[in-house]
Amino acid sequence: MSITTGIVLFEDFEELDAVGPWEVFAMARLNGYEADRVVTIAERAGPVRAAKGMRMIPDHAFADAPPLDVLVVPGGQGTRREAENPALLEWLRKAAEPCTWVTSVCTGSLLLHPAGLARGRRVPTHWAFAAQLRERGDVEVLERVRYVRDGNLVTAAGVSAGIDMALWLVGQLHGPAHARLTEKLMEYDPAPPQAEECG
Repeated sequence: MSITTGIVLFEDFEELDAVGPWEVFAMARLNGYEADRVVTIAERAGPVRAAKGMRMIPDHAFADAPPLDVLVVPGGQGTRREAENPALLEWLRKAAEPCTWVTSVCTGSLLLHPAGLARGRRVPTHWAFAAQLRERGDVEVLERVRYVRDGNLVTAAGVSAGIDMALWLVGQLHGPAHARLTEKLMEYDPAPPQAEECG
C-alpha cells in the first residue's frame, strides 16, 4: 500500500518545518517504498515565499490536491495570519478526515487549533508560543518535549523537532528498521553539536 503525504504551504511558513519532514518522507521512499508520494499543497498555484525568503512551487492547489494519508502543517510567521483564513481552515478539516496521521510542526499547531483538529488534545508548539496557544483554550499544551502523539494527531515542537516526528512516523508506517535506515541515509544525528569541539 502506498502512502501519500501532503505538506501544506502558505506565505511565511518556516522553511525547515516543511523541508525537514519532506526530506524524511522522501528519503523513506527508497529501498522498497518507491510508490509512496510526498507532495506540497497551497491554496492556489504559483510560488509561495517562506519566512526567510525561500520560494517553493506547490505541486497542487487545494482544488486539485489528492487524498492524503499523512497531513503535515508547518509553522512560521504566516500562521498568525492564516489562523484567520477560512479557506485554509476548511481545507485542513476536510483533508484531515481520511488521514491516518495528522501532524504539525512548531506553530503549525496554531492552525490545527482553529480548524478543530487540536481541540481537546495534547500538543507541543514552539516554546515562545506555548502560552499563546494555551490561552486559546480547549487544548493541553506540553512543553520541553520534541513531539507528542494523541490518537492520530502527532505534533512537534519548534522547527527541527519536525524531523524527529517524521522519523517516528516512518517507523509507524514502515517499521522501526526502515526508520533507522532512513535516519542513517540522511546522516541525521540529533546529538547537539555544541557538545563536541568543532574540528
